[in-house]
Amino acid sequence: MTAEDFARLPAQMWDKVLSKVRKAVVFMDDRCAEALHWCGGASLLLEAGARNVREFSSFEACGESEPKAVFVVSTLLKGRTVDVIKDIVSLSRLQYCVVVTAVPHSVHLLANGVTAEMESSPVFEQFEEKLCEWMGNMNYTAEVVHVPVTFAPVSQQLMLAPAFAHLFPLLPPDLEAVNAHRPEKKRFASLADMDVHSLSTDLQLQIKTLASALNSVFEATGTREESFAVGPLSRILAGELASHPQAKNRRKTAPNKASIIFVDRTMDLTGAVGHQGDNLVEKILTVLEPLPGHVTDVQVDMLELTSVQRTIHSKNTVAPGCLAQTQSPAAQSLWETLLTSKHKEAVMEVRRQLVEAASKEKLPIKMSMGRVTPEQLCSYVQLFRSSAGTLESHCGLLQLGLAAAQTLRHPGLPRWDACLAFERLLLQALGDSDFPSVLRQLLPLMKPHHAEDGDASGCRSGEDECGPDELILLLVYLYSLADEAQEGEEEELEKLERELMGALTLVLTREPQLSPLLQKLTGCASPEELSTERAHAAVEEMFDTLQSLSQTRDHLKQLRSVYTASDGVHQASYRPFLRQLLEEVFHPDRPECPDVEHMSGGLTDLLKTGFSMFMKVTRPHPSDNPLLFIFMLGGVTPSELRLIREVVASHRPGSQVLVLSTRLLRPTDVPELLFTTQRLTPDIGV
Repeated sequence: MTAEDFARLPAQMWDKVLSKVRKAVVFMDDRCAEALHWCGGASLLLEAGARNVREFSSFEACGESEPKAVFVVSTLLKGRTVDVIKDIVSLSRLQYCVVVTAVPHSVHLLANGVTAEMESSPVFEQFEEKLCEWMGNMNYTAEVVHVPVTFAPVSQQLMLAPAFAHLFPLLPPDLEAVNAHRPEKKRFASLADMDVHSLSTDLQLQIKTLASALNSVFEATGTREESFAVGPLSRILAGELASHPQAKNRRKTAPNKASIIFVDRTMDLTGAVGHQGDNLVEKILTVLEPLPGHVTDVQVDMLELTSVQRTIHSKNTVAPGCLAQTQSPAAQSLWETLLTSKHKEAVMEVRRQLVEAASKEKLPIKMSMGRVTPEQLCSYVQLFRSSAGTLESHCGLLQLGLAAAQTLRHPGLPRWDACLAFERLLLQALGDSDFPSVLRQLLPLMKPHHAEDGDASGCRSGEDECGPDELILLLVYLYSLADEAQEGEEEELEKLERELMGALTLVLTREPQLSPLLQKLTGCASPEELSTERAHAAVEEMFDTLQSLSQTRDHLKQLRSVYTASDGVHQASYRPFLRQLLEEVFHPDRPECPDVEHMSGGLTDLLKTGFSMFMKVTRPHPSDNPLLFIFMLGGVTPSELRLIREVVASHRPGSQVLVLSTRLLRPTDVPELLFTTQRLTPDIGV
């Protein structure tokens, strides 16, 4: 099996859904729709015979002459999901219902408090009876099936799991939440000691569903995996995969072999919030609006390919374009290049491909050398609108070209460079100063927005000045590197943090508009709702989490630092955790890295552990197998995809590496996940 074979697998999973949709109206939730989006989109359903595709919502229903419905959901058949299905079925005149869930029956049993393994599917059978009741006739046809439509093939190197986009590794405050509900003698000493049963019910179900989806991938490809983990939640997920009931049988007969390393995103938050990546896709994801209902893709303004005049009302006149181009090989090739190239190379490639396509269609293109400008890219794109045929032939390429142009001319882009410059200053300061001194450098940046009727002194007004989103990113960047600074006075740090909290609270309350991140942090949709008390409470809670970030690598023995101090010749620099990890994995001498824990358990592993006391036993190594999966739990950045490719090419040319992750990260995703993801709840460990 090759990495390309695995990347094709999600589309094959959808074939099972496509076989059910003939003459049906399909209702699909956002996460399943996003997974399908990267496999070919709604056109696949329509080509398979579906009559219509609609949102999974209580406000939708089938028409009088539409007797068949198919529901595709990423969730358990419980709670709101059941309510929505009941509403749609009750409002329609259905005779045939199919419900496809990405959650396996075993997890449905657990959610209902049943731990025994069963050969039948009682939860699904009971739901089939309910569907017939809601349709009004027990003789009508109802079907409930599990299909793991979990992964989205974003590129040949990357598969995402949109249903788990908000799954994020554990943090020290989570340990406090767990221990608060355990007897003193049974409290965990560290996050690394926690097991799956100590998690909240919701988190347990998510982990088990994800482990089941991974098992389905390996089962469909006849693969025996060796699992490794770095980080507390990765360890729990790898353990769940290792002990999955169906996995044990599969491993006995599977002809193919692979290694999978699970890595907690919290091992390196510096790279996730930093702006040093030099990658065009990171900037596209950051500045363009998200595609509605999607975590990864963005909206590309298509007005420039039409003759519609740009007015304040024209934004919703033309449907937006996007980054997922599954129909065009040329566009797919360009997308792969954008993901894994440096910014300058990517922009040059966009221009080259547009010029090539225009020349092929004999369009009157004016060649120009030198720096690529957004105006130049737009002028090339606009050549194609003169002919519907050429427009259709190159539609995918034109959408990516416009995404690049709109990003390059976006007014928010100068802030990227401002953040990068400040991150470099902070990196240099870390090795020379104590932490409070470095942190103090953020205070002058905390300027409230300049109100038009107020005093402009001490306020920010320029596009390149840091707003609250950027200030929060810099705080995460700095606190995740706190261990690299010299020790400072604790009293001084507390006083400075109170000062920073006050300054940031003022910044938040003076914002004329709340960004999506600020809305999530404060729980307020508009500035009018945001009182000083609410802003301060949100900032205080944020600092509680920030203070724990320096501890995330404390349990590691070797890969504890992502910082290289200045040696007088070279400047201080950030050294990505993933680079260090892969260099260990592909080291020619194959040393055993103490931080990469082997998790494929069972009797064999216990025997090896016992034998190793009195004889030399070779433990499995991540580089043993021809194919390596890296599962980034909590998100991966486009820059990291390039980094992985570069390290593999230089250390082990020809090796195949496929990246799996919960989402493709923008810098602002990280504080959202850190500070607003639902953390562990009090039902844990009781």
